[in-house]
Amino acid sequence: MDSEFYPSFRVLLVDDEPAWLRSLSLALESSSGITNVESCSDSRKVLEIIAQGEIGLVLLDLTMPHLSGEELLVQIAERFPAVAVIVVSGLNQVGKVVNCMKLGAYDYYVKTDDEERIVCGVQRAIKHLELQRDNKEMTRRFVSCELQHPEAFRAICTADRAMQAIFAYIEAVAVSPLPLLITGESGCGKELLAQATHRLSGCRGDLVAVNVAGLDDTVFADTLFGHVRGAFTGAEGVRRGMIEAAVNGTLFLDEIGDLSIASQVKLLRLLQEGEYFPLGSDQPRRLKARIVVATHQNLESKVAQGGFRRDLFYRLRTHHVEVPPLRSRKGDIPYLLDLFLEQAAQMLDKKKPTPPPGLVQLLSTYSFPGNVREFKAMVFDAVSTHKERMLSMDSFVKAISAAGGGVAERVPDQNPFAGFEPLPTFANAANYLLDEAMNRSGGNQTLAARLLGISQPSLWKRLKLARG
Repeated sequence: MDSEFYPSFRVLLVDDEPAWLRSLSLALESSSGITNVESCSDSRKVLEIIAQGEIGLVLLDLTMPHLSGEELLVQIAERFPAVAVIVVSGLNQVGKVVNCMKLGAYDYYVKTDDEERIVCGVQRAIKHLELQRDNKEMTRRFVSCELQHPEAFRAICTADRAMQAIFAYIEAVAVSPLPLLITGESGCGKELLAQATHRLSGCRGDLVAVNVAGLDDTVFADTLFGHVRGAFTGAEGVRRGMIEAAVNGTLFLDEIGDLSIASQVKLLRLLQEGEYFPLGSDQPRRLKARIVVATHQNLESKVAQGGFRRDLFYRLRTHHVEVPPLRSRKGDIPYLLDLFLEQAAQMLDKKKPTPPPGLVQLLSTYSFPGNVREFKAMVFDAVSTHKERMLSMDSFVKAISAAGGGVAERVPDQNPFAGFEPLPTFANAANYLLDEAMNRSGGNQTLAARLLGISQPSLWKRLKLARG
């Protein structure tokens, strides 16, 4: 997304009346922040301008000397089918409207229409074109299966195919000015993806992150919009809001699912109108930042329960990624373990320890409800108490045991044999447990014994009896 002009493609205004061109250009900028505009009063130059390749939308008058608007409409449709054309004519005739639409016009307005109506029509066309371009780019990226800028994701350690697909999607939509919603469990790396999106966006401004969890409506408005002097008791000076701090950059709103309904209304208006009012001011300011939001909550469920506005939800999820939890990409555990051991050793000024055999297998049996963040804390804790060359598994076993094994689907106190008909015998039940422990441990008897809470000699005896 260009950090100085909106939209990313140019909008060409074509009319033989210079006064009308100036008026419409000013209206587009003042009402909608549409600044990437070029004017042309000579219809003979239009095709040459479009051929330069930067024009995405044309606003075209019909009655002009040299080449008429209808002639241009036909030629634009034939030579530049990706360019949308809105006819803005002084002719208010049904026949003209029908004919222009048949020739490929995106929309038709009469110059005597309310100026705001024309501006809204241009906004709709721009949004439509942006979505078209995003979809084409996403399709191209997915077909090629290649990242053009893998360095943008260097902070995320993964070899998982689902994560690679997310990277490709983010690379495709990063330049879009429309909102991006990142969902996923706590600790799975949503903020890292927001940072990658900002790096890929081309925005020259900063990434400004705001955690909105726990903010009441007044504090939310003051944090985002800022205030002028005297806006409320104690407002002795001007406060710059986070939206202003993120000008020409990215505004990242974390934990968006915790917003109150009143704050949701304010955010919706910001996205719809593209403008906001600092508290105590009656002068609107333009939104000049890309909006990225994240939440660990299920927004669809919140919408169904009335806790989140449906219209805001659909506006936020124009672009959407769901980050998989660590338990869904356990192939990343060896890579993350090596990375965190290196980081912990550097931070604690120690030599990087060697992980013991069976540690990766042990970690693979755990569901990591806290995801990558929990895993990192677990490794740092182990390294902090490490003394020998070989890293001890004790701290990992204690952490997993304290979390109850971390099986996400486990229902507390549920009897696993409830509903069995007939019940298995004690011998059969014991054999099932032995088989499951050996499967989870990859055949490692030491690890299987830890999972069952028994000694390795006891496990060996039970296995010998089971195998008879």
